[in-house]
Amino acid sequence: MEEMLSNSTASLEQENIVEYAETGGMNSLAGAASAYLRSAMHQPVGWMEWGQAAFDRAAKEDKPILLDIGAVWCHWCHVMDRESYEDQATAQIINQHFVAVKVDRDERPDVDTRYQAAVSAISGQGGWPLTAFLTPEGKPYYGGTYFPPEDRHGRPSFQRVLLTMAEAFLNRRSEVDESAGSVMEAIELNESFSGRAGNPGPDLVEKMVLAALKSVDLRHGGFGGQPKFPHSSAVDLLIDVASRPSSTPVKINGQAAVTVPEAAKRAVLVTLDKMANGGIYDHLAGGFHRYSVDEHWIVPHFEKMAYDNSELLKNYVHAYLTFGKEGFARAARDIMRWMDEWLSNRALGGFYASQDADFSLDDDGDYFTWTRDEAAEVLTPEELAIAAAYFDIGEIGDMQHNVSKNVLHVQHGLDTVARKAGVEVEAAASLLDSAKAKMLAARLARPTPYVDKTMYVAWNAMCISAYLEAGRALNLADARAFALKSLDRVLAAAWGGLEVGLAHVVAYGEPGIAAERVAGVLEDYVFLGHAALDAWETTGELQYYKAAADLVDNAVIRFYDAADGAFFDTDKATDGERRLGALVTRRKPLQDSPTPAGNPMAATLLMRVGELSGRLDYLEKAQETLETFAGVVEHFGLYAATYALALQRMVREPVQACVIGEDADAQALEKAALGRYAVNKSVLRFDRAQLAALPPVLEQTLPRLPNSEGSFAVVCSGHMCHPPVTTAEELVELLTRSL
Repeated sequence: MEEMLSNSTASLEQENIVEYAETGGMNSLAGAASAYLRSAMHQPVGWMEWGQAAFDRAAKEDKPILLDIGAVWCHWCHVMDRESYEDQATAQIINQHFVAVKVDRDERPDVDTRYQAAVSAISGQGGWPLTAFLTPEGKPYYGGTYFPPEDRHGRPSFQRVLLTMAEAFLNRRSEVDESAGSVMEAIELNESFSGRAGNPGPDLVEKMVLAALKSVDLRHGGFGGQPKFPHSSAVDLLIDVASRPSSTPVKINGQAAVTVPEAAKRAVLVTLDKMANGGIYDHLAGGFHRYSVDEHWIVPHFEKMAYDNSELLKNYVHAYLTFGKEGFARAARDIMRWMDEWLSNRALGGFYASQDADFSLDDDGDYFTWTRDEAAEVLTPEELAIAAAYFDIGEIGDMQHNVSKNVLHVQHGLDTVARKAGVEVEAAASLLDSAKAKMLAARLARPTPYVDKTMYVAWNAMCISAYLEAGRALNLADARAFALKSLDRVLAAAWGGLEVGLAHVVAYGEPGIAAERVAGVLEDYVFLGHAALDAWETTGELQYYKAAADLVDNAVIRFYDAADGAFFDTDKATDGERRLGALVTRRKPLQDSPTPAGNPMAATLLMRVGELSGRLDYLEKAQETLETFAGVVEHFGLYAATYALALQRMVREPVQACVIGEDADAQALEKAALGRYAVNKSVLRFDRAQLAALPPVLEQTLPRLPNSEGSFAVVCSGHMCHPPVTTAEELVELLTRSL
């Protein structure tokens, strides 16, 4: 397609450009519910939302479609908006030659994933903003990401690209159609897997673990070089194997060979420590930014996402339970502090989607960063001496656009800082606490980056599961209560029953705006199913188990491929339904990008529900799903860590620790049962009355229980249960043998 970017556009450049006819200074996005779409309502481009009307217009006028996909938290999306879409001359070109369609990737992940695959096939890269040129049928014939307003650094100007694509569509239609056909074939090939392998087992899990370990950066933590993403599923995988016996030797970064469990433990400890000390972590308000542009975790992309923080919360909780390091518990509480304050509706329940990186395009991370003078302005000299040394606040900072700006990160431990300052560690800690409080107060006085208060089902479910786990592990009753309130809200607002199914959006950020229902995708069903099961395990309330069973029933009906195995990401088309553009292509998600992939999460949900319900067909479908990808999954490396976790669960016997009781002894037993994260372990909590209403398998396998008033625990593995135990020591010993 590169040959289409020629200079043969003079004829089009000489044409009279038709002015965009505005209505009240706004385009049709003024009626959109999405915050990202509404942010473009004043642009002179005649934007339309993704839908039948846009495609009908393109067909009627025989114009190509300009597709822009972005997100409200995306810095470069806003840059391109200001440089190009707010420019009158650029808008005139678009309005004359294209039907312009803008898509919020959070609201329409089904659209985004397909055109990401298309643009990657065309240009070799994807990302946001995603800019694609489509035939009136929605088939992509060219695309890229960010285009500058002028020719720059080997990139053509956006106006030149627009004119070239319009000229190609007008005068070289056969080339356009041929290219679009090739790209559609590439999408279909990209989303079809011919790597089925029967009976994947522990050897495949070990291969994937070893691949993850060999990419670990033991010096700085994380995996690979720059940029660095958290890869939370890979961290959980290594936490799981760190406690399992293995004599397989492995070398990391040329160091002496150690066993896989020891290597996994080292990798987890250094990664979680370095991340919590790095600039990717917000040391004032809590929570993590999306990723780091450098290998040291210092300079992040400053947006904060619900799904990153939910999965990192699980990582720190799992690591705390497994390794007992109090710093991991502190990090978990701090993530929740930020989520409580900024990312949740405390009154009604539910979690918001994201916080933007910047207040404006002139901000560029300035809200989160500090010059030495800014810190000195709000701190006493004594506080500054400690805070500057601890957070590495210098005259020369870390940001390229403003070298005096510092990203707060921990270079040295507080004991080292205190010793160099000539004060006691306790005094240094007190000074640091007061400095952090003053700096946070000063930061709150700055213009604050936008919080997108849209609530998506899958992301809410991930947050609910994380809060339930953290609430149990850290004995935080408020976290547990808020998670259950949020789950009840999501089920009430988004779940329409077996006939209607699940919506993708719980609520939009601006109340009172009418919005068309967006159908739930596979991730919505399976993540919410997991959250409901987590709620049942925590409370013993059978309604949550039934909700999970209904969701998995519906997911199988709507998404499962009975012919070739595994799950599609979108629902089956109804009779007479016309799928728009690349949505005609069905895909089976395997890669974690950016959230855990739908197919391995679906397989795990099938196993969890199948083990409790006795539905052997669910266990068979879980195995078929994992077999579908077993021949190719190794090639996906870290991005298939969720698959490795699901496979680890399949090849291990499921272990259930059932704690019965309501007193302090029951709480001690639950704490003991939770210790050590293992992907195949569930900890269930019941009071005696709830034993009358259990899922079918537990109802059959739990033995006759003692009549005494005391609390006890029963460990079930496979199809048998061990005799009850009453002490934490007995329970830990039994679980160690069973896992």
